[in-house]
Amino acid sequence: MLETLASHLDSFAALAPTWGLAFVFFFMAVESSFIPFPSEVVMIPAGFIAARGEFGFAPLAAVSAAVAVAVAGSLAGAYVNYYLANRLGKPFLVKYGKWFFVKPDALERACEVFNSYGEATTFVCRLVPVIRQLISIPAGIARMPLGSFSFFTALGSGIWSAILAAAGFFLARTAGDITYRELVIRGAELAKRHLPWVVLGALALAVAYIVAAKLVMRRGK
Repeated sequence: MLETLASHLDSFAALAPTWGLAFVFFFMAVESSFIPFPSEVVMIPAGFIAARGEFGFAPLAAVSAAVAVAVAGSLAGAYVNYYLANRLGKPFLVKYGKWFFVKPDALERACEVFNSYGEATTFVCRLVPVIRQLISIPAGIARMPLGSFSFFTALGSGIWSAILAAAGFFLARTAGDITYRELVIRGAELAKRHLPWVVLGALALAVAYIVAAKLVMRRGK
């Protein structure tokens, strides 16, 4: 899917000065919902286009705006999953989730991870392929407080979007002439090489949060 979508990016890139940020919001909202869509196809070209000034303003300001808009889009898509799960419940999603691209075994795994490690998983799992979109479903089922859900989702999606945009930004400055298909593939490989360190850092933050939360609860008692 990644390569297929990347081959159609030239037509979208031509509209970047007018509709670029709107495209980022829309497609990141789709990516963050239950619809399978790779964020690499959105944020790597966004970083690339920003670096070359094709958004219509300064490169660093443009890439910052792209990441901010991506976070907003990711939150919009995650809220769709959250509220659907909150209203429909797990039995309905297990039975009918396949019609919404939610496989029962993947849903079960996401619920298991969330129930085992708590709210901070909505942050860490935003950096993990496949489960990235699904983790908002068990959060909705468990009726996780919306404020915490929004904070952790925004934090995780912000880091992931920044990594992809940085890969595109870097390639714009170093790769010379390159097709959008090559850009997405090379950018995804670049982000993948550094992802384990990012996930380890996120895990460390999540563990620190869980430990701190438990200490606060003990003192409160």
